[in-house]
Amino acid sequence: MKNLTCKIIKSLFIITLVFTFTNCSKQNDDVLASTHNPLEAPENGPAAGNPDGNSAIPVEASLEDVTNPDIVIGDGTPESCTCEAVVDAVAQGGKIVFNCGPDPYTIVMDKPAKVINDANPVVIIDGGGLITLSGGGSSRILYMNTCDPDQVWTTNHCQNQDHPKLTVQNITFADGNSTAETEYDGGGAIWVRGGRFKVVNSRFFNNHCKSTGPDVGGAIRVFSQYNNQPVYVVNTTFGGAEGYGNVGSNGGGISSIGVSWTIINSFFSHNRAIGNGGNPAESGTPGGGSGGAIYNDGNTMTLTLLGTRIEENEVNAFGSSIMFVSNDHSGNIVIDNSTIQNNIGGSWYPVYPSISMHSDTPIDVTNSVIE
Repeated sequence: MKNLTCKIIKSLFIITLVFTFTNCSKQNDDVLASTHNPLEAPENGPAAGNPDGNSAIPVEASLEDVTNPDIVIGDGTPESCTCEAVVDAVAQGGKIVFNCGPDPYTIVMDKPAKVINDANPVVIIDGGGLITLSGGGSSRILYMNTCDPDQVWTTNHCQNQDHPKLTVQNITFADGNSTAETEYDGGGAIWVRGGRFKVVNSRFFNNHCKSTGPDVGGAIRVFSQYNNQPVYVVNTTFGGAEGYGNVGSNGGGISSIGVSWTIINSFFSHNRAIGNGGNPAESGTPGGGSGGAIYNDGNTMTLTLLGTRIEENEVNAFGSSIMFVSNDHSGNIVIDNSTIQNNIGGSWYPVYPSISMHSDTPIDVTNSVIE
């Protein structure tokens, strides 16, 4: 009987170990603790991401594998890495990497690279921690729009399709400028509609868009993601120090309509919303000036901040850190393990300082500082 009892106990112990290991393995499949960030200590400019951010990163939000690229821009020399090479590569799509030599290199774009919607369902642009794409102060840098017939319609529901899936990672976008754009304005560096979009280990410096208007802005401007899934922004910096901030009428860092965002271990500082009059624009004003770091407008959307720092952003109207207005009073905000402080200007702060939102919008704040 004693031996039988021991065998039973031993069997139960083994089953418990197997169950625990299986669960742990499943958990590791669901969440990555970290992702390698080659711009964590760059040779120039602020680093990519919040150095104090340690929130877990879901697998779907992590780096894409470019071990076997479809396109390599450059032959190992800086002069082989040109605007035309980038434009051609993005038009073809697939996994795109750079071979411009061993040192950091800036490619000046005199026109935006545009995704062709029927070229490849996946577009990954990986700068390897060395590449800066610059708009030269006069051009937007990157554009994707599933509802733009010039880029080819691929479905009869362009506003809600699962492709292309565009990822930018390990790269810097600087000096983009979309002020000359009229039909698709905003998005000084990147403008996206449809499909899926993700940003990992990236930096956005000195990007500009239209300086006035009630609903335009962002170094990144995004519309209608597939099935309302979130845009992931991971280990990414918008501004990061004086002289590096992004500027627009609204949403110095990011701007969107009807889009959800999950922002992880990222950093927003010294971005400015310089419009005047809010949205809708007050009588006698051009409108704008809201969302120093983040501007979210529309219906049924969410904003999730994890391990993220937002500080020293500035507005003229509302939401010196965040402007989140759900027109149908749906959606919610989640803030965990984050710091929001020392943002400048604005008004209409019904619940937390620097966050403009409807007072009935659910906001769940844990392990965070907002002041």
